[in-house]
Amino acid sequence: MKTIYTDALVIGGGLAGLRAAIGVRRAGHDVIVLSLVPPKRSHSAAAQGGMQASLGNTNKGLGDNEDIHFADTVKGSDWGCDQDVARMFVNTAPKAVRELAAWGVPWGRVSRGSHEHVIDGKTVSLPERDDAHGMIAARNFGGTQKWRTCYVSDGTGHSMLYTMSNQAIAENIPVHERMEAISLIHDGERCYGAVVRNLMTGELVTYIAKATCIATGGYGRIYRATTNAVINEGMGTAIALETGVATLGNMEAVQFHPTGIFPAGILVTEGCRGDGGLLLDRDLHRFMPDYEPEKKELASRDVVSRWMEHHILSGKGVQSRFGEHLWLDIRLLGKKHIEGKLREVKEICEYFLGVDPIKDLIPVRPCQHYSMGGVRTNYKGESPQLRGLFAAGEAACWDMHGFNRLGGNSVAETAVAGMIVGEFMADYVGTEGADITVSTALIRDAYNMQASRLAGYCNSKGNENPFHIMRSMQELMSSNVAIFRHGDKLQEAVSQLQALRERAKNIAVHSSARGGSPELVAAYRVESMLRLSLCVAQGALAREESRGAHFREDFKLRNDKDWLCRTLASWNMSEDFMPTLNYEPLDVMKMEMPPGWRGYGAKDRVDHPDTPVRQAEVDSIKAKYENGNRFDCQDELMAYRAKLPEALQGKNARLGEDDNGRLVEAGN
Repeated sequence: MKTIYTDALVIGGGLAGLRAAIGVRRAGHDVIVLSLVPPKRSHSAAAQGGMQASLGNTNKGLGDNEDIHFADTVKGSDWGCDQDVARMFVNTAPKAVRELAAWGVPWGRVSRGSHEHVIDGKTVSLPERDDAHGMIAARNFGGTQKWRTCYVSDGTGHSMLYTMSNQAIAENIPVHERMEAISLIHDGERCYGAVVRNLMTGELVTYIAKATCIATGGYGRIYRATTNAVINEGMGTAIALETGVATLGNMEAVQFHPTGIFPAGILVTEGCRGDGGLLLDRDLHRFMPDYEPEKKELASRDVVSRWMEHHILSGKGVQSRFGEHLWLDIRLLGKKHIEGKLREVKEICEYFLGVDPIKDLIPVRPCQHYSMGGVRTNYKGESPQLRGLFAAGEAACWDMHGFNRLGGNSVAETAVAGMIVGEFMADYVGTEGADITVSTALIRDAYNMQASRLAGYCNSKGNENPFHIMRSMQELMSSNVAIFRHGDKLQEAVSQLQALRERAKNIAVHSSARGGSPELVAAYRVESMLRLSLCVAQGALAREESRGAHFREDFKLRNDKDWLCRTLASWNMSEDFMPTLNYEPLDVMKMEMPPGWRGYGAKDRVDHPDTPVRQAEVDSIKAKYENGNRFDCQDELMAYRAKLPEALQGKNARLGEDDNGRLVEAGN
């Protein structure tokens, strides 16, 4: 048995994992990153449109600040987020985007003078300030009051990931590639590392660390139609669940992106609509203004996706041999804009659809895109149940997204959570209480358990194929636990997923050869994916309300009275055939923004009894600071700054903003 020791172990080589590792390394500690693929091939590279940060540099970003970004994030979450964490995030995002600029990310920049933009289907000219010339620019994204999405053409994630990976190399951080953590090593109270499988040789290795961070991304591959990479099967989330100790949060909160190209399901960025693209039906009618007359195509993602599916169900979809879809029209943006700022979209359309978006319509339909749920952590990114276990990025329920995330907030979260969680991991590793006293017997038992499990698949006399089971699971999730949910279909999903878990007990792998074995990999992954699917389906069945991306046709109202809470799923591996669900209430009386209307659709909801009381308190505090210091006002509403690492507590500077945080001039 080979054992590797380090101060910190980061599982996942994308943006969140690399940034957390950099934070630990800069504090003087050793850290190792495990990655299924070379880091520059991580799924973070697929992020196209941009990263939200309230810089306020552009004409349409003028007056933006943390307060506005916070309000957008809370409304976008449908009041499901942790407002302390949302505040920590919006405060740190400008610091993160500027750090990335200093490291070499070539953000789009403001250019003085007038420039043409397409807004609401019309070409308009917007002047940019002289004093903003050369500063980081931003584009429009859905669900926001200001243009704040910083971008690098439509290859933002690619540029960020390459820069971050290069920075990790500069910090001499070792990345062990083609290595998969298949189990966490723990004693029920503390995490000590992981049992890891070498995907090339089949060798099992134990990694022992003072702190372990899961940053493996989402679990989109439990669905058939998803924008997620093939490696996004949720294994990091699953191994946390399989400890029987750590909990997962809000697993039923699954986001569907409006514009996956049809039928491939590959994402085309929200930047297409942010830059002025329109959604059309089979009659080439622009339908979103019929449903959302104010925000139209730039309503929040969950809202646009639902209206698109509703429009198709009402008979307005475009028929094709693959099924029905709608059209995305970016032709009005023009050749120069598309080839300059949406060049990746153009290439995707040409390579996978055979269409040229400069002159052709793009067939699109919503498909699974993002997982708001994940390993439940506190504001430091640490599991409340398992000391020494951290999580960051999409793998975590930190929880700044609640039940729906805004476009551009995810790639921002990777950098921001990586910064914050990396600092807290470094602090933890540096404490005396983090010293490792784990017994070799615990390590050996963890190793032997996984070795026996893998051998069991090869020695099985069963007749089940893991790929067939996986396909059935994906079809079931896509048909029964999708954009529109109903109790009957959710119950059917739970029952059929349980049946698939029974079948999975008879999976047999036909080759016992060491080294790469796709069949063996599918065998051990599909059992974990079925557990995640049951957490999603059972959580959706139990939550009898509609909130954000979780929409129940049989419970259409958001119910703050009974369901203003976070779902916590745990799984006792030795006893349970289903996840155990518990609920963590959100305290209205501590909220800076009590629950209200999101700004979309009907205002109907079931209010929490504390909402009017807290709203009156908030209004009274705001009245005291009208035209005064917005920082003092915010501190009285909900003090959060002390929760940030000291190095990240500072205020963000903006053009034309005074010491009170108020915009005093437009500049010209």
